[in-house]
Amino acid sequence: MDPLAFFLNLLSDPRSAIAGWIVALGPVMVFAPLFLIVFAETGLVFFPFLPGDSLLFAAGVFTADGGGLGLEATLAVFFAAAVLGNTSNYWIARLFGSRIVDSGKIKSLTPERLRKLDLFFARYGGLTIVITRFMPIFRTFAPFIAGMGHMRFGAFMLFNVIGGALWVGSFVLVGHFFGGLPFVQDHFELIVLSIVAVSLLPAVAGAVRGGLARRRAS
Repeated sequence: MDPLAFFLNLLSDPRSAIAGWIVALGPVMVFAPLFLIVFAETGLVFFPFLPGDSLLFAAGVFTADGGGLGLEATLAVFFAAAVLGNTSNYWIARLFGSRIVDSGKIKSLTPERLRKLDLFFARYGGLTIVITRFMPIFRTFAPFIAGMGHMRFGAFMLFNVIGGALWVGSFVLVGHFFGGLPFVQDHFELIVLSIVAVSLLPAVAGAVRGGLARRRAS
């Protein structure tokens, strides 16, 4: 399958992907792709487009009775992936951040997003790591920016653990407790896309406000 088609299908229908992995890989190895996707989204600045929120929610649905995934194991695997991913991202930035930014090879790491994250850190400090957990794209870049000089590692890890626990716990548990409702089952793809849309709202609102501010300034 074409990689782009694979990621688009995963974004729009993660339930089918997880169901296929459970059948193909079994109840233990199924956690390998789940771990890798969340780790890559949070740990590698090349993959900000991976579907973290919707994947957590969909996996939570499979932790209900008979779903094929254990709730405790799912929470633990995703938490480890989220924390280790952010930690990897921080150290990549600490060691190679300036060269990566100056190369211009990561097109999604735009000057505007860098400035916006600078403002986040100036306003919220370490809470930026927690807040951006719930913002696609920005959650990939926030630990990178932190590693480029905004935070000491000890403080970063404190907020990294808190943010990872809140992010993973909220989406997985919502899927666990509400994913089995008939309405959710009948409209699953629409709900997944709604989760993605709601997650993107803060970034869209910020972009609109920035555009309006630039227009007024000119």
